[in-house]
Amino acid sequence: MKCMKCGRETFESRNTEAIELENGCLLVIRNIPCMKCSECDEVFYTGDVVEQIEQIAAAAKTLTQELMVVNYSTAA
Repeated sequence: MKCMKCGRETFESRNTEAIELENGCLLVIRNIPCMKCSECDEVFYTGDVVEQIEQIAAAAKTLTQELMVVNYSTAA
């Protein structure tokens, strides 16, 4: 896959994302599978991974914590 930002090659990797939820919670998702650019470090997720991230975030909204750290592999 080519990077949509700079056109260089990408490689399979893992990433961590921090998402601020509407309820004031900061959700950190670790070990998210992604494609990363070898030149500019831009990160790309497949549609399936984005769906899983959205589901994890929706589930986290129901909890009343300020900070939550989730491992993608166990939550997906």
